[in-house]
Amino acid sequence: AMEKCKDSGLAKSIGVSNFNHKQLERILDKPGLKYKPVCNQVECHPYLNQSKLLEFCKSQDIVLTAYAALGSNSGKEWLSKNNPVLLEDPVLSAIAARHRRTPAQVALRYQLQRGVVALAKSFNEERIRENFQV
Repeated sequence: AMEKCKDSGLAKSIGVSNFNHKQLERILDKPGLKYKPVCNQVECHPYLNQSKLLEFCKSQDIVLTAYAALGSNSGKEWLSKNNPVLLEDPVLSAIAARHRRTPAQVALRYQLQRGVVALAKSFNEERIRENFQV
């Protein structure tokens, strides 16, 4: 269906979301594949760095896009209560202080330096401005 959208000009590219390595392989190995996905959007932050998936995506020229790049603690029953909120992490805070940046800026820079497109949600105008200063 997505290939038809691309063929008709309704889409410039095809991307996927929350695909793991095996799911991506199944698509890439599909006989008659016309267009491979150009991106895979997954939860990705320092606590869930997706390093193996990132390595695979890079090998296939698929861009990894990180949602929840500033961490995601709400509704995560599996997340240990001992883990600090990412933006309150002492190591991240120390790195931020050393470089005169905010913890959010450090977390975003971490993704960018790895070649990951980082999505950061904020409704606060000042934080949005800060997020551009990575």
